[in-house]
Formats: sequence, structure tokens, C-alpha cells
Amino acid sequence: MVAKRDYYEVLGVSESASADEIKKQYRKLALKFHPDRNNSSEAAEHFKEISEAYAVLSDTEKRQIYDQHGHAGVDGKYSSEDIFQGARGDFNDIFGRGGGGFESIFESIFGRGGGGGGFGFNQQRGSDILYETTVSLEDVLHGKQMEIDLQKQMECDNCHGSGCKPGTNKKACGACNGQGQIRQTRSVGFASFVTAAPCSSCRGQGSIIATPCDDCKGQGKKKGFKKITFEIPSGIDSGDYTVSNEGNEIPNGPSGDLLVRVRVQPHSQFKRDGKDIFYDHDISMVDAALGCDIVVPTLEGSEKIKVDSGSQPNTIIKLKGKGVPHINSRGRGDQYVRIVVNIPKKLNKHQKNLLDEFQKSAG
Repeated sequence: MVAKRDYYEVLGVSESASADEIKKQYRKLALKFHPDRNNSSEAAEHFKEISEAYAVLSDTEKRQIYDQHGHAGVDGKYSSEDIFQGARGDFNDIFGRGGGGFESIFESIFGRGGGGGGFGFNQQRGSDILYETTVSLEDVLHGKQMEIDLQKQMECDNCHGSGCKPGTNKKACGACNGQGQIRQTRSVGFASFVTAAPCSSCRGQGSIIATPCDDCKGQGKKKGFKKITFEIPSGIDSGDYTVSNEGNEIPNGPSGDLLVRVRVQPHSQFKRDGKDIFYDHDISMVDAALGCDIVVPTLEGSEKIKVDSGSQPNTIIKLKGKGVPHINSRGRGDQYVRIVVNIPKKLNKHQKNLLDEFQKSAG
């Protein structure tokens, strides 16, 4: 599972950044990573990432949802097409001058829309599915294999996703000549602007279903259950993680993702801070003064440790390598045992006399 980066981090702006600051920073990064300007093999991926971040943060409604719920809120509510739909005007404003317009600037990276080909803004994408689960601190240590029966939109097994009644085929759309989009060119002075919009007759598909499938009513998909297996890696923390391409399916397009919202349950004995864990152990003031051996629990059993004589309250003893891993890194953290010295609230006469004698001898 690959976790998406925070959109504010992607653009390098603060969460309180104004719309103008976000737009200015996006333009700066987009020009830096545009594949026409940057020959790096990673430029296209960076360009996609910052464009998605800008599409969300430049839209008031999407930004508010993201601020409240993170990636799961946005991905669960909007498809890829929906995310970019509202930002088209801004993209044209940023890149339109000098020719090309929004579609021309982006289609070299995201693909040319229409006819179900490519992976562009015009092409639909299956919606994401949110699945929530809890894991224990022991699962954080060892990782956990998950197997779930997920209800999702799946390809119709009667028409195999075509939407057509078996034995029939789609017909090319006459309005767009099978292109799936209507393109218009307009000139302003010496510059030419090309705009493209999905064909309203075929909804950007480039073809029309004349005789729909009886099972899916021409949708090419229907609800069903699929057994999904994925690994929750060791070192995981509470947050949202992505299982790619296991969301809702659509005909002739990429599937959505399965967003796994993981919550690490509080442990009854340990507290966690990153890859380190903390445990409190009570001893008497006599044991603190004289020293003693104690047995403390760990995530993998128990460990015998020595408390030195004269140990003070809140003394910390480190058990190296007894913590948990950190996701995507080697090694484990440590376990820290804090010695809590219990001072008796009530003493009998004999105990008081002993302490009085001790005090006099120590003085």
C-alpha cells in the first residue's frame, strides 16, 4: 500500500495559504516539472502529483473536505474526472497564453481523451472505496495479512463489460465521428487556442450502445463481491493507505482504488511514540533503595531486568530493539521502562520506628 503525500506538502505551502499563494506556487512547480521543460524520468509523475494537489486545493469545497477528512474524504466523494473538472478554467488561465490551452498542455502527459483510449481527464475512472479496519500493536510489530469480501462495482459477466447484448456491438457515434470529444479552435490575435469537450451524445465514449445487455442495462458493470487480499505492513501507523486498482470497476477505463483507513488500537500496557514503546513498572521504595530484579512484559513475551540500588523515581531503563519497526525502514525501536516508586500513604508503628532509626543513622 502506498500512502498519498499531503497536498500541502506536495505544493510546498502552508495549510493557511491563500488561493493566490497556492496558484502562484503551482505555476512555479508546473513549469519546473512540465515534461516539455524537464527531461527527468520522474518529471511526468511529479507533474501529475502537483496538478492533482492544485485541483483539490484551488477548489473551496474540495479543499474544505480535504482539510476535514484528508485523502479519503476527497477520493471517496470525487472521481478523477470530478477532481479536475472544476479546475479546468484555472489550468487554462495558467497555461493557455501562448497557445495550446488546457487540453493541449496536458494531453501529452495524461493521454488524449475520447473513444475510451488513453488515461486523460476526459476518460472516466472507477470511484474509490473506503474500508476501515483496526489493528493491534502486535500487528504493528509483525504485520498482518488481510482478506476481505468487498462489495464493489464489477464488470458484467454477461456482456464482459461491453454493455451490449451478447451478439450485438456498439455503433460509432455520429456526432463526434467516434472521437468521443468535440474539439474547437479559436484564434485571438496571433495565438490559437484549442479546446476540447466530451461529446454530449455519447458522453465521451465515441460509441453508442444500440441494444443494451439485459443483465446490466447497458452499464457494463454490476454490483458483486470480490475477495481482496492485501498486506498491512509492519510499522504501520494510523492513517489512510491505498491498495491500487481494487476500487469500483468501469468498462474501458481504470479501476478506482481501495482506500484502507487503519486505526492502531491503544494498548492496555504500552504507549507508542513512533517506533519506540513505553511501559511503567511499580516497585516499592525499599526495592528502589536496595535494588531488585523485575520481570516486565514486552510485545514478544517478558524480559528480566535489574533495578540498581538507589534508583530514583522515574528512572528509565532501555530495552534495546524491543520496540516496533518504522514503516519503510530497517530495524526496530526500543522499549523504555519507567520505574515508578510507590511511597506508602500509611505506616504502622513498627514501620515508622524503623524509618526513624534509618533517618537518625543516615543523619
